[in-house]
Amino acid sequence: MNAMMDENAVRLYEESIVIDGLNVSNWDRDAVYRSLVHGGVTASNATIAVWEGFRATVDHIVGWQSRYQRLHDLLVPVHTVDDIFQAKKQKKAGIILGFQNASPIENDLGRLSLFHQLGVRIIQLTYNERNLLGNGCYERYDEGLSHFGLDAVREMNRLGILIDLSHCGERTTLEAIEKSSVPVAITHANARAFVDFVRNKTDDALKLLVERGGVIGAVSFPLFLRNGYDSSLSDFGDAIDDLVERVGIDHVGIGNDFCQDQPHRFFEWLFAQQGTKFRPLPVGIPDPHHHPRDLELPDHMPHLAGELLRRGYGSEDVAKILGENFLHLFEKVWSGEGR
Repeated sequence: MNAMMDENAVRLYEESIVIDGLNVSNWDRDAVYRSLVHGGVTASNATIAVWEGFRATVDHIVGWQSRYQRLHDLLVPVHTVDDIFQAKKQKKAGIILGFQNASPIENDLGRLSLFHQLGVRIIQLTYNERNLLGNGCYERYDEGLSHFGLDAVREMNRLGILIDLSHCGERTTLEAIEKSSVPVAITHANARAFVDFVRNKTDDALKLLVERGGVIGAVSFPLFLRNGYDSSLSDFGDAIDDLVERVGIDHVGIGNDFCQDQPHRFFEWLFAQQGTKFRPLPVGIPDPHHHPRDLELPDHMPHLAGELLRRGYGSEDVAKILGENFLHLFEKVWSGEGR
C-alpha cells in the first residue's frame, strides 16, 4: 500500500472485495499477475478473446489451465461468487474468463454451453464492428440484434453468462438490455455526455441499464477521460462522480481496461477490421500506451480508495464501487436468480 494513503483508506481497501470489470493485459507476462496480487485486485474480467474464432479461443483456455497450475500461488480461477471470496481470503488474483466478442462461438449457439463448462462467465456481444449477433459502436449502421443475437441472449441468460455491451452500437445495446431476462453489464465505459467518444454510452442506454438492474464499470482508459493521455487519477475520479450522479451509487463499478505489457501492435490489431485488415488507428494511442498518473497499473488500485474518500464518499459507497456492485450482479446472473 502507498505510504501517502491515510489509514482509513488503507484499511477500507484491504477489507473490500475489489473487482476490475475489464483487463486486457498481456497474459503471457507473469508480471501482470504479480501486479494484480500486489494491487489487491480480488478478481478481474480477463479478456481471452477479441477477434479469435472457436479453435484459437479453445487453445487460449488450454493455456489458462496451464497458468492456473504453474501460478497456483497467485491465481484462482473464478467460476462462482464463492471463488471470488476464496481469492480474497487467500490474497490471490481471481481470474474471470471473458470474451470481448462473441466470435468464438462462430455460428453455433451450442458452443456457448461448452465455453460455460470451460469457465467463461462474461461475453461481450460485439466488438466494435458487426458480427452474427449484432453491431458494434464503430459499424456504419446499427440495425440492432439479429435473430441469432436474440437467441444468443436467451441462451446466455439460461446458462448464467453475463452479457457485456461495452463495445456494442447504440441500438444493439438497447435491444440487448430490453431482451435479456436478467441484468446485464457495460463493463468498461463512461457517459458520452461526459466525454463525447463513440465508445462511451448515451444517457438513454444508461437509464435503461439501471431500470433493469445492470452495472457499468467506469473506465480509466485515457481516451474516455477529459484530459486524454494527460489524465491523472483525479480525472478518473471525475468520471466516476459523473456516472454516480447519472445512474446512482448501486450501479457503478470499475472497469479499468488495463493493457499492461501490451505492445503498440496490439492496439493496431484491436482496431483492424475483423482483426485482419489493418488500417491507421482511428484514435490516437501513444507508443507506449499508458494509463492515468497514479493508476498506471493494478499495483496502484489502492490509490482509488483514497481518491474516493477524499471526494466525500462514505466507506460503504466506496466498497460498492470497488467491487460490491459487480459482485451482486455476478451472483444474480451466474446463479440464475430471476430467470
